[in-house]
Amino acid sequence: MASTLMVLQIILAIVITIAILLQKSSSIGLGAYSGSNESLFGAKGPTGFLAKLTFTLGLIFVINTLTLGYLYNKNSKSSVTDKIVEHKKIPTPSIPTQPVAPAPAAPTTSK
Repeated sequence: MASTLMVLQIILAIVITIAILLQKSSSIGLGAYSGSNESLFGAKGPTGFLAKLTFTLGLIFVINTLTLGYLYNKNSKSSVTDKIVEHKKIPTPSIPTQPVAPAPAAPTTSK
C-alpha cells in the first residue's frame, strides 16, 4: 500500500506543478500593488477551474503525505542503531616492553 501511495505522491507532484504553471499570473510586475483589477484575486475571486483544481490537488497531496508518514512511522518500530551487529573483539598479544632508562638529569649551573 505504501508503494502505491508513493507512486500517487509522485504523480500528484507532477500534476500540481503543471496546474500551477498553466495558471495566469495574478500580478504583472509591480501592477499588483497599484490597485488594479487583477491584484490578489481579481474582481471575481479565485473561482477559476485551475484554481479549484490546484486547491483540490494540494489538499490531496497533503493528506497523502500525512498518510505516508503515518504508515512509515507505524512500520518502523526500531532504530537504525538497533540493527548494528557488534563483532567479538579478538584479544591482541601484548608487546613486551623493555625497561625504560631514566632520562638524563638536566645540567646544573653553579654560582
